[in-house]
Amino acid sequence: MSGMVSGPSNGRERCERATAHLDPPFAVVDLDAFDSNARDLVRRADGVPIRVVTKSLRCRYLIDRVLSRPGFRGVMCYSLPEALWLHQAGTSDDILVAYPTADRGALRALAADENARRHITITVDEAGHLNFIDTVLGDGHPDIRVSLELDVSWRPFTRGPVVQVGTWRSPLREPAVAALFAETIVKRPGFTLTGVMGYEGQIAGLGDAPPGHPMRGALLRAVQARSGRELNERRAETVRRIRALTDLEFVNGGGTGSLESTSADTSVTEIAAGSGLVGPTLFDTYRKFCPRPALRFALPVVRRPAPGIATLFSGGYVASGTGVPNRLPKPFFPAGLRLTRSEGAGEVQTPVIGEAADSLRVGDRVWLRHAKGGELAERLTEYHLIGAEQPDAKAVPTYRGEGQCFG
Repeated sequence: MSGMVSGPSNGRERCERATAHLDPPFAVVDLDAFDSNARDLVRRADGVPIRVVTKSLRCRYLIDRVLSRPGFRGVMCYSLPEALWLHQAGTSDDILVAYPTADRGALRALAADENARRHITITVDEAGHLNFIDTVLGDGHPDIRVSLELDVSWRPFTRGPVVQVGTWRSPLREPAVAALFAETIVKRPGFTLTGVMGYEGQIAGLGDAPPGHPMRGALLRAVQARSGRELNERRAETVRRIRALTDLEFVNGGGTGSLESTSADTSVTEIAAGSGLVGPTLFDTYRKFCPRPALRFALPVVRRPAPGIATLFSGGYVASGTGVPNRLPKPFFPAGLRLTRSEGAGEVQTPVIGEAADSLRVGDRVWLRHAKGGELAERLTEYHLIGAEQPDAKAVPTYRGEGQCFG
C-alpha cells in the first residue's frame, strides 16, 4: 500500500504545485481524497448513520464539510468544553461527549445553558459520575442528558484471571449489570438517559493484516470474528433490557475499522467514525478497506550530518497509544526513506535514512503521513486544502489555530 501512497496519481505532485509558495512544516488535506473516503464510509456503514468523531479531525471546516454529506449525523466529542464550543459555534445540535468528564466549570456552563442541555449528552458508566455531577451542580439541578457506556471488549476465558482484548473503559459488561445502572439513572432526579454507547477498539482500531506477519494477521482476524459475534449478542441483549426501562434516542458503536461488523448489529442505530476520512497509516493494515491518504505533511531538510542521512526540522508528531513504531509518522516521498531506530521522530529534529537521503539538500521537502487522525492538528495552527475545486492551497484553522486546546 505504501507504493499506492507515493505515486503521482495519489496527489503528491498536486500537493507540490499547490504548496510551492509555502515554507514547511505544513499539512495538506486533499479534499478529493477526503470526500472519496466519506463516500466509502457511508457505503461500508450500509445505511446506518455515522456520527463524526471530532478528535480525528480537530478542524471545524472538515467537520462541517462531512456533516453536510448524506449519511453523517451528529458529532462525537472528546471533552465537554469542546462540545460547548462546537455547540456555540453552531456546528451541530446533536453532540455526544464520549468520555466521562470531571470538568467542574464545563458542567456548570452546561447546566446554565438551557439550549446546550437539549443538544449535548455526556457519558457515564458508574454512580460515581452521577455523584460528582450532583456535588458540582447542587441539589435540584436541571436535567443533564447522559449516555451509558458499555464494556465491549472481548474476554476469551470465562474462568481464571481476566484476559481482556480491547480497551479498558467502562465497568458495565454484563447485560444485567448495565440494565441495573440504567435503572438507577432513570430513577435519579437531574438526569435523563438518552443513549448507550460502546467502542470495540479490538476490531475498529486494530489492523487485521500487519505487514510481514501473516500468522499474526490470521490470529487477529480469528479474534475479531469471535469478538464481533460475542459482542453483537451481548450488546443486543443489553439494549433490549435498557429499552424495557426507557426510550433511547441512540445506540452508538464501532469505529472506522468495524463499520461492517457493527452495522450488522441491529441494536445499533449509529456508528462513530472519523479517522477513516483522512486515511492515516494505521489503516494501511486492514484488508477489507483502503482509505485514500487525504492528510499529509511536509518537513524541510535542515542538516546533512553524514552520508545516507538527512535531518528534518521538527516532526515529532507521534500518535497516542502503545508507543510502538507504528505510532510514528512515516516518510513516503522521496521513496525509500525511513526513520532511524535511535531517534525516531523528534520534537525539534527528525533524521531520515535510506538511499534517497543522499539526493536531499538543505531546503528540500520530505513528505510524511501521520499514524492516526487528529493529533497532527494539535501541532499545527492550520491545514492547507487542495483538490479539483481548490487548485491553489487554501488555509483553514485547526482547533489550535482558533485558540482551542482541549487536553
